[in-house]
Formats: sequence, C-alpha cells, structure tokens
Amino acid sequence: MAEAAYIHIPFCEQICHYCDFNKFFLQNQPVDDYLQALRLEMKKAMEDQVLNEELKTIFIGGGTPTSLSAKQLDHLMESIHQTLPMQSVVEFTVECNPDQLTMEKLSVLKNAGVNRLSIGVQAFQDSLLQKIGRTHNKETVFQAVERARSLGFENISIDLMYGLPGQMIEEWKETLSVAFSLGVQHMSAYSLIVEPKTVFYNLMRKGKLLLPSQEEEAFMYETVMNEMERHGYHQYELSNFARKGFESKHNLTYWHNNHYYGFGAGAHSYLDGIRRENARPLKKYIEMIYKNNGTAFVSENMLTKEEMMEEEMFLGLRTIRGVSKKRFRDKYGLDVGEVFGPQIEEQLRKGLLSESASHLFLTRKGMLLGNEVFQAFLAVS
Repeated sequence: MAEAAYIHIPFCEQICHYCDFNKFFLQNQPVDDYLQALRLEMKKAMEDQVLNEELKTIFIGGGTPTSLSAKQLDHLMESIHQTLPMQSVVEFTVECNPDQLTMEKLSVLKNAGVNRLSIGVQAFQDSLLQKIGRTHNKETVFQAVERARSLGFENISIDLMYGLPGQMIEEWKETLSVAFSLGVQHMSAYSLIVEPKTVFYNLMRKGKLLLPSQEEEAFMYETVMNEMERHGYHQYELSNFARKGFESKHNLTYWHNNHYYGFGAGAHSYLDGIRRENARPLKKYIEMIYKNNGTAFVSENMLTKEEMMEEEMFLGLRTIRGVSKKRFRDKYGLDVGEVFGPQIEEQLRKGLLSESASHLFLTRKGMLLGNEVFQAFLAVS
C-alpha cells in the first residue's frame, strides 16, 4: 500500500521552453470535467485499498496547479479531503508559479491544510526568465514569498535552474545570492536537460540554442554545492538542499524506492512491484476514468527482482547518504555485494563511489558524473 500520493494538474497559462511534462494550455480546456474525473479516481483508489490509511505525504504537481482559479482549487481540495485519508498526512505540498500566488489562492491552500509550497523560480534575471518562457519576474517572487509567510506558511521551497541558454556563471552566482536572501527552508537546483518535443529541442536542432559548456555547467553545480553548504543548507540529494528537518518527505519516497500512487493524466504509480502509467491526453484520461469505473492505466509493468534491485541502486545513490546495505538485504534477501560486486568495485576504483560499513554513496567526483555511475548498475543480469 502507498504512503504517498501524487496528484497531477496538467494545465498551464504558458508553456515553458524546457518543459516536457504532461501539460496543456489552460484556455478552453475541460478543467471542471478533469477535476471531477480526479475525484472519481481518488475515490476508486480508496475503495480498492491501494492507499495506506496512514497516508503520509501528498504532492500536487503539474503543469501548474495554481493556474486553477481559487474556486477550482477549492473544489480540488474538497475532493482530496472527502476521498483520501488525511489524518496522518505530515507533508502536503503544492507546486506554484510566483505570479499566480494571490492571497485568495494562498488562503484556499492554507485552509485546506497545505503546509509546503514549492515555487518555480528558476532564475532572478528578468531577461533570462523571458528567454526560458517564464511569466514572472524577480519582484513577483519576493511578493509571493511575503504573501505566503503572512498567511503562516513556514515550509517554502524554490526551484532554480542552471545551464540555461546564454546563462553566465556570474548570473548563476547572482541567482544564488538573491535566493539566499529569501531565507526559504528548501531549494532545488536542476541543470537544464533539453528534452524532445520542447521549444529548446527544436531550437537546438536548428543550431540556435547557445548553451554553457560542460565545464561551465559542472562549475555551476560545484558552485551551488559549495554555496548551499556555506549558507546552512545541507545537500541530501543530488539536486536538493534543505535546512535541517525540511527535506522533502514526498520526494524521499521516490528515492527510497517506496510505494506511491499517482492520480491524473500521465501520472505514474508504483505498487507491489508494478509500475503503472495513466493515459496522458486529457480527453482519453477522462473517458477512461468513466469507462473503467475510476482507473485510467494505459501501461502496467511488473518489475523483475533484478529490475527492482537496479532501481534501488540508482535511486538510492541519488541521495547523499546513499544505499543502505541493511535495507537492501532486508528487501531482497541478498547482500548488495552479491548482486553488484563487480560494478561496485569498478566504481570504487574510479573514485566515483565510496563505502562505509552501512552505506554505499557517491563521492564528490561521482556526484558530478552521476549518470555514468547509475548506468553501471543497469542491466547487469
């Protein structure tokens, strides 16, 4: 049974140039029909007892959840409270755009028990924000954080991005400096990955996307690691930094390879060794929910034991603490060295992996070359 629930709101007022998540322009979309379908899907999940009665975390992501009107947000919150077991939820997160965080919407979220906001900031240079397709500016970020604090939100996270087109190292340092001045509890810092079917991908194919060099991007990553530590944010995952006690409990569910259930168009679930994906197109998702009495799965993949162990490694190694040898043995009945001995030895020899009596974890060098390490643990059978 899942102790974490993810709810996908796929609507956006503008599509960012780098985004490849399942999303749709808000205008003229069947938003109310979608929210009703979500309600039916959540109700069905409870009837099927796939969610633990002691549900711990809820994360509403997108798209842009705050692109919903205050009335629609209120309707969504009401559905959640009427269908999901809320009594044990300790972390209830909603993703937000700074320019959509009105006092009215923040009040709806606060009254519904949302206790964590994840605000998409990305950068603090207005010209750079325009270049990547964002609709807010530097000033709206400060206003959004101030409003949230005035209503009592005490757990605020912001997302930042580096390796952006035309982004200079000095601009990244400036972004970090401004971010620290906000005094939020959590920050995520992601490098740009140019994904297919995005504006940036099309520009790259035409030779019109000027990106920082690999060396510059690596320097930006090392800069964020150093600066976060200097300002009292400890790194607990490759891209995530927190004040003590403010780590994202929901995201740790993924990295610990635990069970979660995803609601909405294109959402993923992981239960009892089975990975499922919902229909991505809005119309198909809504139709399937009604046709199939509350489910919209279009794929189900039963993982083999080998695949589960591989995922345990590359997800666990994303965390700074790394893979617990005891946890691995308890879950799979085998020592991690029995399964991945040669791979571990090779990565230790390369200086990308380190080992303690209880854990395997990436070195600083390994953090810079994480994908190379993860690849080593795939398809070993």
